[in-house]
Amino acid sequence: MSDTSYRLAVIVASTREGRFAPTIAKWLAHHTGQRPEIEVDVIDLAETPLPADLSSSPSEADLAALGAVTPRLRQADAFVVITPEYNHSYPASVKTLIDWHRDPWQAKPVAFVSYGGLSGGLRAVEHLRPVFSEVHAVTIRETVSFHGPWGKFDEDGRHLDEEAGNAAAGAAKSMLDQLSWWAVSLREARATRPYLAN
Repeated sequence: MSDTSYRLAVIVASTREGRFAPTIAKWLAHHTGQRPEIEVDVIDLAETPLPADLSSSPSEADLAALGAVTPRLRQADAFVVITPEYNHSYPASVKTLIDWHRDPWQAKPVAFVSYGGLSGGLRAVEHLRPVFSEVHAVTIRETVSFHGPWGKFDEDGRHLDEEAGNAAAGAAKSMLDQLSWWAVSLREARATRPYLAN
């Protein structure tokens, strides 16, 4: 890995049957795939479910479920959360993921790609920002949001509307530019001075 390359964990938050999240994940993969500095690991919470009971003494089954996710969070230098908006907020699955982990988020950047109705999922994003702040992550200002995206993408995750697709591509570039800067800079900072969380 070069000095400017980094590991990005893309977290697919929706776990509902018939979810639209995989389409958005394909769209994002197209854009991250154009950036050779990014090594992507997709953590789909529908495929790697975590126990809802946040026990201080996890069972063997709990530990096995965590073992499929925790090392990947630790190895990541940055995160993108793909989230829908459910009832003005984010899915329980992503809160469970955050609550099971503390250290893997610390002093690492988090960006958001959201989708939903009129708000484009932005209310979910704004609810997630203080949650990630509490675990000492740094959230990126630039986001990508899709308003009423259903029926507007093909099965490969490409936007069917050229103008809207170009606008979304521009937003993705801005977000990934910022995320790359923070990912590399914070990794260098952590290597120089270990992060101290209260």
